[in-house]
Formats: sequence, structure tokens, C-alpha cells
Amino acid sequence: MNARVQTPPGHDRVEQGIASFLDEFIALRHDLHQYPELAFREHRTSKLIASRLASWGYQVEHGIAGTGIVATLTKGNGNKKVAIRADMDALPIEEATGLAYSSSNPGVMHACGHDGHTTILLAAARYLAESGRFDGTLRLIFQPAEEIGAGARKMIAEGLFDRFPVDAVFGLHNWPGVPSGHFGFVANAAMASVDQAVIRIVGKGGHGAEPHRGVDPVLASASFITALQSVVSRNVDPQEMAVVTVGSIHGGSASNVIPESVELKLTMRAYDESVRERLETRIPALARAQAESFGAVAEVDYRRGFPALINHVDETAFARNVAIRAFDRSVTEDDFRPRTASEDFAFMLQETPGSYLFVGNGDSAPLHSAHYDFNDAIIAPAARYWVQLAETFLSEDNG
Repeated sequence: MNARVQTPPGHDRVEQGIASFLDEFIALRHDLHQYPELAFREHRTSKLIASRLASWGYQVEHGIAGTGIVATLTKGNGNKKVAIRADMDALPIEEATGLAYSSSNPGVMHACGHDGHTTILLAAARYLAESGRFDGTLRLIFQPAEEIGAGARKMIAEGLFDRFPVDAVFGLHNWPGVPSGHFGFVANAAMASVDQAVIRIVGKGGHGAEPHRGVDPVLASASFITALQSVVSRNVDPQEMAVVTVGSIHGGSASNVIPESVELKLTMRAYDESVRERLETRIPALARAQAESFGAVAEVDYRRGFPALINHVDETAFARNVAIRAFDRSVTEDDFRPRTASEDFAFMLQETPGSYLFVGNGDSAPLHSAHYDFNDAIIAPAARYWVQLAETFLSEDNG
């Protein structure tokens, strides 16, 4: 399985070229990490990205979805067009890494590696501008607001693929627990849909010493949470995937008072759209039935988030082959499986063919942890991967 395949022309050229300016991009990644910005507020980040791209000769369009950027570089006369996307926003988390370049913005942190994703694409962008060998059009998409699932939709609504048409779009995410610099590819469903619900169970408050005079929404909520487990175990095909999580429950403030209401916040995830629809039907119905059985009422606000990320088969096979040719088979994780986390890149894949891949972050803290830090060791191989993908996609013999 570790047998090397033929190395494509320019392999050493790309590796050495990126190595020549790698320190600059590690420093850039630390800068981005130190100054994180929340969704749709990535003003400093966006300005920095646009300035770098313009200095390398890209045609830069900014202000898409507020802080989003599309940079275009054309070489030769080829008709093919490919896009590569990176996300830019941070999370509302107080950093606990103790790093010298820890967040200087209280309560805001790059806890998902978007600082690294941006750096990787910028490093590839510089190489492709200065030394890239391709015949066609390269578009780089720097997207805001991935963490709240709104950035991709807003960019598309503002004409992303109408104004900047492409034949395919690609993106990546680092993944803790996967060996550093190894790549994972999944055809078809690669990440789950995510929806949210806020359920308010309303009863009748009263004294804890006289529960019979009230309607206890805490008891009704507890029964609902227990019954909720039956949705996955009895309403979803055992061969399909669904995840239902109650992440928040609030009601009352004293031990001897029955509150008027209890609020629960849920997330629902699935790979298959029919399963997603089944959850959307069953969970509100179950909440109302459970509440009614205790004499309470359930108010349900069910909010659709974004769909499952469905990778296109041909583009995923192409992306995998790029990794094998650029490195060797040992860097591809043959048993890499779909993730139940969610990604709004799913909306881009509904608009145009493409694939979303994963690169190992090594033995790091998990994503969205206050102790997480992006692994600088994967900047070079991931940037090299983007260069090889762009050059291969836009080569004369790939069309």
C-alpha cells in the first residue's frame, strides 16, 4: 500500500518554492490567530488577504457578503476555471492555550483552524502567481461566516458563481486525530446536515411543596428528553445515520419553586435528506405530545441550518488522485469516513461540482476546544496540494 507512484513533473519545484517562503506564512498564521474576528466582522482579516493577493497580481473583488473575497488569476488561453475556497471567521470562545500568539480579542478564538485554512490558500496563491504552470483561470474564494452557516449562502445569493463561474470548486478542513499532513477523501455524503430547534415547554408555576396545584414543565421536559431517544432508535432506518442532541436546558431558579416554563435547545444531524425531513416531523410532534400528556404545552421553533455536504464522485476521485500523484499513497487515509460535523460549503456543492477534503492536524486538541491550535506543520503540504490540484485541473491534458 505504500508503493510510490510516478511523481509528476514539477514536484520538487513546488515543494522547494513553498519552502523558500514558508516562515513568512507561519508568521502570518500566528498573526491571524492573534487577531481573530467573528462571523461577518472579519474586516482586518479581509483587508490583509486582499492586500496580499493584489500585490501578487490577482484581480481582487472584495465586499462580497460583506467581508468575502474572490481573487482571480488567469494564465494562458485555456477555458477551464477552478475555484478553491478557504474560511476566515473565528468562534466566540475564550482561548486557553497559553500560546505566545494567543488571541488578543477577549472571548474570540480561532478554535477551528480557519486561520490555518486561510494561510494555506494564501501560500498556494503566492506560489501560483509567481511560479504556477497552468493554462486557464484560477479563482480563490475567502469566505466569511462559516461558523454560523451563513457565509456561503450570502456569497451565493450575491452572485458568487454567476459573477465568477467555475467548472469545479474545492475546499478543505484540518482534522485532529488524523496523522499530520495525511489527506482524507469521501465521495457522496461527507458531512452531516445540521438543524436547530428551540422548544419551550410551558406549564403552570407554583410552590414546590404543592406540586399538585401546578403543571410541572421540568417533569414534562425530562420525559420529552427520554422519549427523544426513540426518534433515532425507532423512527430512523438502522442503516441510516441521525444524531439528536439536547445541548441546553434552562428552567427555574430556586429549588422550591416549580417554574412556569423550561427552554430546551437541540441540534439534529443527518446525511440523508429524507432522514432530515423525518426528524423535522417527529421531534416537534413528540414534544407536543409529551407536553400534553402532562397538561403542559410545547412551543416549537424548528430552524433549518444547512444540508449534508455531498461531494461529487468524479471531482472527489480527481482530488484523491492529485494527493497520490503529488505525494504518494501513504498520505491518503483509505479508511477515512464521513464526519457528523457540518459545513456550509455544502451550499457551494449544490451550485457547482466539487469536493471537500480533509487534512490531518495530528495529535491536537479537538475542534472548537479552548485548547485547540492549528498545526503549522501542515501548511506546506496542504499548500503544495492546492498548487498541484490547480495546476493539474488547469493543465492542457485535463480537459
